[in-house]
Formats: sequence, C-alpha cells, structure tokens
Amino acid sequence: MSSALPSPGRCVVMGVLNVTPDSFSDGGRYLGVDAALAHAHDMWARGADIIDVGGESTRPGAARVDAQTEIDRVLPVVRTLAADGLHLSVDTTRAAVAEAALDAGARVINDVSGGLADPDMAKVAATTGAPWILMHWRGHSRDMNRLAQYDDVVAEVRTELRARVDAALAAGVAQERIVIDPGLGFAKHAPHDWALLHELRSFVDMGFPVLVGASRKRFLGRLLADEQGEPRPPSGREDATAAVSALAAAAGAWGVRVHSVGASLDAVTVAAAWQRGHE
Repeated sequence: MSSALPSPGRCVVMGVLNVTPDSFSDGGRYLGVDAALAHAHDMWARGADIIDVGGESTRPGAARVDAQTEIDRVLPVVRTLAADGLHLSVDTTRAAVAEAALDAGARVINDVSGGLADPDMAKVAATTGAPWILMHWRGHSRDMNRLAQYDDVVAEVRTELRARVDAALAAGVAQERIVIDPGLGFAKHAPHDWALLHELRSFVDMGFPVLVGASRKRFLGRLLADEQGEPRPPSGREDATAAVSALAAAAGAWGVRVHSVGASLDAVTVAAAWQRGHE
C-alpha cells in the first residue's frame, strides 16, 4: 500500500461515496454495490484524486450502526475499486473498519472523530503508515448540536485539533502522515462555520495539510435561503460548494471533500492558476 498523500500540484479533490441509506445529501442512492461502483468510477473519470468511502452516516442526529454492518457496506466496494486502481480513503471512526478497509486496498483513514471515538485508531494509523485525517469533533451525531458552544470558535478548534495531533504523534503516527480538518458542521452552527472559513489560513499555519468539507452543508443552505427563510435544499448548494472550494484552495487548503467532483475540480484548478499567474 502506498502511504503517500496525493500531490497533484493543486488542491486535492476528494469525492464523497456514501454507502449508506441515510446520509444527508445522497442517502440510499449508492447503498447497492453496483450503484456505488458506478458512481465512484464516474467521480474518478471526472478527475477525483481520492474517493472517500463511508458506511455510516454522520449527519446531525443520525443513529449509529454496528461495526459489522459498516464493514459489510464498505468492504466489497473498497476491494473492487482498489483492484481497479482507484485511490481510496475510508470514512470511519472505528479502528476495526479502518483496518479492514486498508487491508482491502484503501490508502487513507478519514476519521471524523480525530481519534476520539476509538482509542485503537491511532495504533492502526501508526502500524500501517496510512495517512490519517484528523477532524475536529466533540461527539457523535446524536449529540453534536448541543455541543456547539464556543467562546472563540477558531481558537478552541485550533487548540482541540492540536491536542489530537499531539496524541497521534505520541502514538507513533508520522508527522507527514497527518492531515487536519476543522470539521465544518460537526458541533458547529452556521456562524461557527463561517468564522472557521474566514480564518482558514490560521489552520494552514499549523503546519499540516488541511482538508475542508463544506459540500452541500447546512450553513450553505441557510446562506442561500429563499425570501420565506426556507434553506435551499442540498441539491441547490453545488455552486456555493464550488465557490468554497476555490476560496479554500486560494487560502492554502490541501484538499476539499465534495459530492460533485467536476465543479470543484474546475474551481480549484482556477484557484491554482490564479495563484501562479499562469496556466
């Protein structure tokens, strides 16, 4: 297994593949193996650098599934896509799921709990050498909304992420294998999300690659609400997502995690050319 992170000379685009019945944007569309494989190949053909395969919804209020269910959803997809040559990450908070997916050919662990949900995750990351994405997290989906309390969201998220990084390093995870994610929408309300994006460079300045996951999230729907105050549905948030991708890339983000690969790939490609001053 290659443990290197993609480095395409622009912001990395990670395509979301939810093999779940209840994810907030596309729950159920790719639960079947054939549908999941077809969608992954479509995102790859559109230029995705990584396909992020997840078998448990982390939308606010989502109920948990057991580890075996998560493994049963993820493994057939990972095994086939890895054999087809796609670069995969596994979106999980469970060490057993991560280990099984890495054995099946995934290359990166995308852990929305930053290692807090399962203390064995650090051992899996350290022993396999797989890059480990550490997201800021305060609790599982059923609890996250009530945990969205901050005096200074940027400072507190930085401090809490730094603690997760220090724990990973202490467990033997190599510094160059760590990616951080400020966790937009996870124990955050819209004002928190915008504050974090406004200060994204302060996370880049922590010295680790930064992943931004804004795709189709609630804070975009709220921003784009209609005259009656009704948030725009997830399907209507794609242009806004691409705008965030461009701005995140310009601010120095290593990667963006998105549902629609083509739009965000165009956005980060433009941002890269803008920064270079040439094609």
